[in-house]
Amino acid sequence: MEAVAEHIQEELNVQTVFTIPAFGGIPVAESTVVTWIIMAVLIVLAIILTRGFTTRNISKRQAAMEVIVTKLLGLVEGMVGEEGMAYVPYLTTVLLYIGISNIIGIFGFKSPTKDLNVTLALAIMSIVLVQIAGIRAKGIKGWLHSFLEPIAIVTPFNILDLITRPLSLCMRLFGNVLGAFVIMKLIEQVLPVVLPAVFSLYFDLFDGLLQAYVFVFLTSLYIKEAIE
Repeated sequence: MEAVAEHIQEELNVQTVFTIPAFGGIPVAESTVVTWIIMAVLIVLAIILTRGFTTRNISKRQAAMEVIVTKLLGLVEGMVGEEGMAYVPYLTTVLLYIGISNIIGIFGFKSPTKDLNVTLALAIMSIVLVQIAGIRAKGIKGWLHSFLEPIAIVTPFNILDLITRPLSLCMRLFGNVLGAFVIMKLIEQVLPVVLPAVFSLYFDLFDGLLQAYVFVFLTSLYIKEAIE
């Protein structure tokens, strides 16, 4: 158990990779560097896989990519609805980022979503987007009036909701990713030969992708509520 506790403590520690010599020194955390790596991989793949696309006599590679992109966008569009189509690119990007972040541990990297700062930043960005969606759909007056609905007495609770929603998104993602890591370490301690490899397929792959879906689904749900 002490070994498991040490592993957990190591995963929770946010190491500084290097410091930018500006404004007294800006520390760059490991989670930030891994995020940059994920961004670079996605950009390079997008450039390589979309090279040479045409509108006629498309190649098998282009056909396959179009199917993947269409399915992915369709998945997100189904969550947010037709009225929220403007937010599909952002939500799809978040889905890809969180999904890759959760499974990147398979390749020896430390998952950025194990850093509470990363999950909190994602949650705050999503909730800010929800409020922007509400303002765009209802206008400033309509958005402010929504805090009085259904009756004025619940206004404090509606305002409190602005804090609890991002906190819920943040802790759900962080807790599930960390919980999966803890369970895997416990399994490795009890049965270090066969079962860890089997459960790794679930916790490192399926569960990581599932948490990305849940995060985007809840954000989409909040957007739908804001623009109704």
